[in-house]
Amino acid sequence: MATIPVRIEPPGENPLLEVTYDGQEITQPPLTMSENLSKLAHKIDFTDDDMMTGAGTPPEDMEVDGESKGADKDDDEDMKSFSQPVWPWESVRNKLRDALTELCVASDVLSIATKDCGKDPGSGNPRRYMVLDGPVQVEQHEPKPFVLLLAMKKALEAPSKILIQGAEHLKNLQNETKGARAPEDFHIELLRLRQNWRLKKVGNSILGDLSYRTAGSQFKQSGVFEVTKADDADNQGPSSATSSGVAPGSSTPGGGSTTPQQKFTSALKVRVPSELEGVAYIQVMIQRDNEQLISATIGQFSGLAQTSETMDWKGKLEAAQNALFCKELFSQLAREAVQLQAPIPHMVAGSHIIASLFPDIQLTISLCHSSAGDGRKKSSGAAPPSRNDHSDVLEHSLFQLLRKVQAANINPDGPSLSSAPIGIPKKRREAGPEAADKHSLLEMASSETLLEQIVRQAQHVVLRLRTIYVLDTLAREFKDPLITSHWSTLSSPTCSSVRVSILSAGYDIIMKTQLVIHVGEKMQRVICRDGRVLNFSYEPQELRDFILCQLSQHQISGVQNLAKVMGWQVLSASSFLGNGAVEPLGSAAGCLLSNAKADKFLAVRHCPQWHCQQFNYTVYMAQAPSGSTLDSVIEDKKWDNLPSIFKEVKVDKMDGKNLLNKLELLMAALS
Repeated sequence: MATIPVRIEPPGENPLLEVTYDGQEITQPPLTMSENLSKLAHKIDFTDDDMMTGAGTPPEDMEVDGESKGADKDDDEDMKSFSQPVWPWESVRNKLRDALTELCVASDVLSIATKDCGKDPGSGNPRRYMVLDGPVQVEQHEPKPFVLLLAMKKALEAPSKILIQGAEHLKNLQNETKGARAPEDFHIELLRLRQNWRLKKVGNSILGDLSYRTAGSQFKQSGVFEVTKADDADNQGPSSATSSGVAPGSSTPGGGSTTPQQKFTSALKVRVPSELEGVAYIQVMIQRDNEQLISATIGQFSGLAQTSETMDWKGKLEAAQNALFCKELFSQLAREAVQLQAPIPHMVAGSHIIASLFPDIQLTISLCHSSAGDGRKKSSGAAPPSRNDHSDVLEHSLFQLLRKVQAANINPDGPSLSSAPIGIPKKRREAGPEAADKHSLLEMASSETLLEQIVRQAQHVVLRLRTIYVLDTLAREFKDPLITSHWSTLSSPTCSSVRVSILSAGYDIIMKTQLVIHVGEKMQRVICRDGRVLNFSYEPQELRDFILCQLSQHQISGVQNLAKVMGWQVLSASSFLGNGAVEPLGSAAGCLLSNAKADKFLAVRHCPQWHCQQFNYTVYMAQAPSGSTLDSVIEDKKWDNLPSIFKEVKVDKMDGKNLLNKLELLMAALS
């Protein structure tokens, strides 16, 4: 019968511990050397004599050294009967002890050989070896510094040649690629372009998008641009350019002149739509007839002197996106200007929007777009932008208003529940449970347009300028009393406040009048110190007349407080005197004072408006008794202290820097 080979697969090296539900087998990790040795030691049967001696029982017919096996067996049995039992690991211990002894001897020899064994009598150097067979002659080496220096120079010569050759190779590569860009620069610049702009590959072309659609824009203007690799002919354009805007050959502030530098050539070539080429900006002007009050320009200023040939791809894309933003903003404002029904209708003519702020002041919004090649503006009648007359408030408002519209298009509801309906704000969803009335529902449905918000902000700017002009004019005209204004830094685009203080120099502790003026859009609200609240229109003359009346009342109140301090009596005081000349504005204020003895009298009259005289106040003085002929007729002595005729005091001849100072000196003299 033929033998048939049978293949037996050995079991796995590591036993199987667990099989998970997904069929994965978890095996036992392999044993370490110590664990394996312990496992094998457990398998040894120390009770078996044959295993301990390391030899089995040989056959009986085998002879060893000419003697029979049976005789040796009898001798061993006799010796075992008299010998002590042997420890199983005794042989291993003996071998390890012998090895340890040899290692200790070797260690002692090495320690003796490495110790100092005195000094060599020939050279005097310490011995670093063990003397076994007499003295050993030491070779003497004479130091030669020059030879060492030559060896170091020779060793540095080889690496210096390698570095010089590498530097020359890099210099040659730089000279070769000085006029043209390396092929790798195209991919590097394309990577930088992708970091800031959206790109996609259509066929063999790379297209990008400049629009704000991802930010919520609904403007239909196409903002697609194309990116290609620049040719050598494009890079060999105008090569002379300077850095930091300094013309070639011009002198620097520190002296000398600048040399022309190589223009930075780009490996990318960007083509933008023709309607977005050049530089665009929006100019906002607030003017009265032909007088320009405020001007704000939104756009790029540095790009007006550049053309599409001199711009790099970054500046070209920024200018194109700025033009797209300005067109979207102007289109939104023009659409709202046509739809709104204002008391004075708004006008849209070409690239200009004209809105009426006040009966004599207009707001003009113009879209200016310069062509790419010749720099001519497509809009007529618009002045070039200037930083001298610039309003940051209107510029910031133009940016923020459009950004809010775009953000509202992305998130129309704002943060709300995931189950809430889309497109319905929270207030309208709560209108039913809260039982909102018709007026509340109309307020929810209505919203302010961009043009209405810009008009309201422009009205506030005009009214604030008028308030500033009135306060500054009065502060410049009147030196007695003094007028100071403190504008609040916390304000909104449509409301601001100013605190006005009226005081006399040196007498601010005695009397100080303060007003708070809230400047809104079409009205001004004045809060007086006594709690009165007065509302004025946008006409600046109303505020001016009110402050003039406050000046008169402040002076008369200051005179009364000064009289109390000086010991004088206030006989009468009124803010609306009925005697004297008729004032063109309001009425004059005055008071009558007497000293402690009641024999000296002073009368003060203050007018809101200036007259032909130097001061707008007059001071009269009288004394008692009058000495008239009625003394013999009237027997009652109380009428003897009637004052005589009041005579005007020449205040311009008196010492003192203001009215209260002069009256203080006069009261002191009359007392």
